[in-house]
Amino acid sequence: MARAREFDTEAAVSRAMELFWARGYEATSVRDLTGHLGIGQGSLYAAFGDKDGLYRAALEHYRTTLAAAALRSLDEGADARSAIRTMLVERVRIAVELDGRGCLLVNAVCERLPGDPATRRTVRDVQDASRRALADVLRVAAERGEVPATGDPDTLAAFLVTFLNGLLVSSKITPDVRALEPLVEVALAALD
Repeated sequence: MARAREFDTEAAVSRAMELFWARGYEATSVRDLTGHLGIGQGSLYAAFGDKDGLYRAALEHYRTTLAAAALRSLDEGADARSAIRTMLVERVRIAVELDGRGCLLVNAVCERLPGDPATRRTVRDVQDASRRALADVLRVAAERGEVPATGDPDTLAAFLVTFLNGLLVSSKITPDVRALEPLVEVALAALD
């Protein structure tokens, strides 16, 4: 009879996400993971296949929690400009306040691409969802007269996602929200 898992896999994935986010994939060993998660190597392999499987689960957890929350925040703004500003500044604040570790997905791209197609797919899915959400917000804003209807919402949304990626990389170099926040205002000027 197979032995039942003696640990919460969702909690393990969340804790592994934190460790990968803090150290990166290459600098995190299986020993680091098992020690941090408080599980044996056999349990890690049984639950996730290998270190790479746990990394994939951690990236997916980031996508469904933090990245999804950022997109939900777009629906909470009084107007498009303030919603986009809040989303951008909040993402930078999280990247800076967590010991300047940046964004797990941007870090994964910088560390793992071009040689890791699975990471590329995961990050592309997140970026596509971000572009679609931003484009939808911009279309509605143009209909309401909040932003000029002359700009292409899809192109503006792609610009904002690209800007955010650069801003998140910059947050690792200059982990100071006060220094980075004025750049958000420059990006928002593209909506005019």
